[in-house]
Amino acid sequence: MSSTTTYALTMLLAGLGVPVLAALNATLGVRLASPFAAGVILFTVALGTAVVLLLVTGPASLARAPEAPKHLFLAGILVAFYVLSITFIAPRFGVGNAVFFVLLGQLVSAAVIDHFGLFGAQINPLGLHRAGGIALMTAGVWLTQQA
Repeated sequence: MSSTTTYALTMLLAGLGVPVLAALNATLGVRLASPFAAGVILFTVALGTAVVLLLVTGPASLARAPEAPKHLFLAGILVAFYVLSITFIAPRFGVGNAVFFVLLGQLVSAAVIDHFGLFGAQINPLGLHRAGGIALMTAGVWLTQQA
């Protein structure tokens, strides 16, 4: 299997997990009557998982963290915002609605990041074909939300 196929399948699985994560954590937040408590539990489990994987793959790489540009650590704030907002909003707005609007935001953000090569990303200019594809995906997401 090519690395491109492996990457695509891995990201497909990650994408399949996003609505499941949203539904599970939203339900936990409702049961606990606190999206923040659900978020703490999610992050505790996620931290434990990441620590185990780090230990298996080689913890020495963590020693290089102080050398990394500090703005790169803002990703933690973004993941916390996503998890806490979807945990709070999904029970009120619907998991599908919440995830579909997240998807729209991802389409726009990914196009901008790729077009300008932000944060060290590979540059992939936003041409007519790509913009058209994003517009079609946006229209598809919008259509799925029409009752």
